[in-house]
Amino acid sequence: MRILFNSKQKLFKDPFGTLTPGQRCTLNIHIPTDVGATEAMCILCPDDGGPALEVPMTCQEHFGSYDVFTGSFSIDAPGLYFYHFVVVKADSCFRLFKDGDGTNMEAGDRWQLTCTLADFTTPDWAKGAVIYQLFPDRFHRSGVCDLTGKLEPYTVHKNWDEEVNWQPTAEGLVLNNDFYGGNFRGITEKMDYIASLGVTILYLNPISKSFSSHRYDTGDYKTPDPMLGTVQDFQQLCDAAHSRGIRVILDGVYSHTGSNSLYFDREKTFGGNGAYCSKNSPYYSWYDFKQWPNKYRCWWDFDTLPTVNKMDPAFVEYIITGEDSVVAHWLRLGCDGFRLDVADELPNEFMDLLKKRIRQIKPDALLLGEVWEDASNKEAYGVRRRYFTDGTLDSVMNYPFRTAILNYLKGLDDGTGLQNTVMTIMENYPAQVFACNMNLLGTHDTPRILTALVDDFNGTRAEKAKRKLNKGQRELAMNRLYMASFLQYMLPGSPSLYYADETGMEGFADPFNRRTYPWGKEDTMLLRHFRKLGNLRKTHKALRTGHTVFKTAQNGLVSFQRECDGEKLTIYVNHSAQDWELPAGSVLYGQRIRAVSPDWLTLSSMGFCIVEG
Repeated sequence: MRILFNSKQKLFKDPFGTLTPGQRCTLNIHIPTDVGATEAMCILCPDDGGPALEVPMTCQEHFGSYDVFTGSFSIDAPGLYFYHFVVVKADSCFRLFKDGDGTNMEAGDRWQLTCTLADFTTPDWAKGAVIYQLFPDRFHRSGVCDLTGKLEPYTVHKNWDEEVNWQPTAEGLVLNNDFYGGNFRGITEKMDYIASLGVTILYLNPISKSFSSHRYDTGDYKTPDPMLGTVQDFQQLCDAAHSRGIRVILDGVYSHTGSNSLYFDREKTFGGNGAYCSKNSPYYSWYDFKQWPNKYRCWWDFDTLPTVNKMDPAFVEYIITGEDSVVAHWLRLGCDGFRLDVADELPNEFMDLLKKRIRQIKPDALLLGEVWEDASNKEAYGVRRRYFTDGTLDSVMNYPFRTAILNYLKGLDDGTGLQNTVMTIMENYPAQVFACNMNLLGTHDTPRILTALVDDFNGTRAEKAKRKLNKGQRELAMNRLYMASFLQYMLPGSPSLYYADETGMEGFADPFNRRTYPWGKEDTMLLRHFRKLGNLRKTHKALRTGHTVFKTAQNGLVSFQRECDGEKLTIYVNHSAQDWELPAGSVLYGQRIRAVSPDWLTLSSMGFCIVEG
């Protein structure tokens, strides 16, 4: 018999999940009676190195062959805490850690406990939203773009369906300077299409004037790229979105600028007033020159992306605090928040200022961060990030969910890992954040989800450009995508759809995941599937903000309930090789279901369904 403690169950820890200062928490550990424990203690250690809190635990009751030791405590201040237990016997004592077993109780990590600000809130409109992510140049083109002022050199494809320029130059450089002319007016024209997917948040990759097609090399923060259109075109886009109940968030790229920019101006495109051109430049203090002008700190050693000193007063004023700062500029033009590129590289202090400023201008503005790991305990550059304990971020990109769904669908996990990932994020993140999490399957930084589900090929760019899924691979990938997207939309948080994934588009990572939307060539059945999922989200509050309880997660079978305001929905997913007998109910949506009797349904292999009740 083992000592029992599961922090994800209220039987052992109440309440489940994060705490706020002063909130009472009760812990129960079940110790086999034959251990002979006389007392126990929880040792709660603050992450900042402060003194540990010792919580005495006494035997309150007996449960079968177990003695139940109970202790309660509260925490005074927000922060990250880690805890373990000490079990005392008549003649000895030992410690109990998270992964301890009958042979080594002290194996593994401590349990984590997150304490957040009591008044921390996130925008209601972002909770349980459906997000559509657009790479602006590749979505839709309307009319002819005015290229006056476009940073050169650039190539404009003659045909929308042409392959992206993936070949490097003779010097081995990948310029990313080929364009298709997707623009603001094109997005506006397709706003009804976007709305038909149940979308409530439109996330645009960078739109500021830049040299490259990805526009993460900012040239002028406050000017839209001429190829995308004018300020008025952007405002019309926001108006069209808002009239359909869709909010607009922009990419905030504040860890670096482009070398070809108003601020650095290595190419002297902007009049020679940048930091590269003169030490008297108003932007000189933004950058870290090792030897001016040619040796400077840059992002991941790309000399076209000089990094900035984020807490430089002039930079902070320009981006955040100034009357017409960058964030103020775009919020007043109609955007509703920002997704922070490489949030790990932005100081906590910078993000605190940013959050306060955008909420000052627009009280329900959203701040979403790019974080690839569990953001509650993220450490970067030797600093623990306080995204949630300080209430800095409202949401993060939920890459752990993507990994868990991929592992489940590719047969690397029988469902237990998926459940554990979901429950761990729910345990470590404030409920306010968890409801807003950007639950993604694909982004501009990952292979297309259809490809990722079946093909892990790691060849050259030339090989990836030519590689397509064969008939068998594509059939398997489509079956998996139906199930993966169903899970994505049923799980708590905000499902995010990367443009054209709903059409069955293939492709490896950059640049092959950034091809143009295949207008007129969509997989119509898959498109109907995504529209159905989006509609389910809009019409069922339990899917947007409902409480989540797992019922099954093993042997390829996964089921969980979502419940809110009296509405209870049960989700079933069968990734085993066997049929799954289910109690009959009102099926709202599903695939591969057979009615066997009035009392039972059969869910076939690769089948899924959502049932009322």
